[in-house]
Amino acid sequence: MSNKVLIVDDDNSICKLLQKVMTSNNLQSSIANDGNMAIQMLKTNTYDLILLDIMMNGMDGFEVVEKIREKGINTPIIIVSGRNEDYDVLYVLSLGADDYITKPFNPVLLGAKVKALIRRNKKDETTSKQILQHGRFRYDTLTFRFYKDNEEIILSSKENSLIHLFMERPNQVFTKDIIYEHVWRNAFVDENSIMVYINHLRNKIEDDPQNPVYIKTIRGIGYQFTPQ
Repeated sequence: MSNKVLIVDDDNSICKLLQKVMTSNNLQSSIANDGNMAIQMLKTNTYDLILLDIMMNGMDGFEVVEKIREKGINTPIIIVSGRNEDYDVLYVLSLGADDYITKPFNPVLLGAKVKALIRRNKKDETTSKQILQHGRFRYDTLTFRFYKDNEEIILSSKENSLIHLFMERPNQVFTKDIIYEHVWRNAFVDENSIMVYINHLRNKIEDDPQNPVYIKTIRGIGYQFTPQ
């Protein structure tokens, strides 16, 4: 599936040119002719990158960037503007834009920058999903390595499965049935087996295993991992 780009500009000729550049780079594109329209489109659609002008009727590009970031939308933004003052560049980058290209632009360079930024952003998203970080603890889901305060803690297979489950859902209370299903894959084990491995894990990650603060027993229910 092609990556999707949102073009935000009130100049139809520029929109058509940008759309042509995106098509030549195998990218889908949609057009918003003003800032308000862009905000509305972002409420119901997901894009891989936004190309945004600064000087537009109504809401200008500065305000659009600000509103997008306030809403927690992290889609990469490239400003494509006829304004080339250093202040404009520095200001819009401080608001959360990722790059700035002045008009008239080189279509080949713009296409290359768009694809590179999309690629980098997707790589960053993959990395963030790979590394689970909570408080003093970090877990790499690809290498199955676990760290406390940046020091690796060596875990057995079952301990590793337990901490993986805990790190994926911090602060959730896990019943013993859930732990059976995820760690023992529904194989028959008695309750003592879970308690034994919980204690092993506590001995490795707690500052004081006799008074655990990270892996808590929820009486009559199961266990809760509270890393912060």
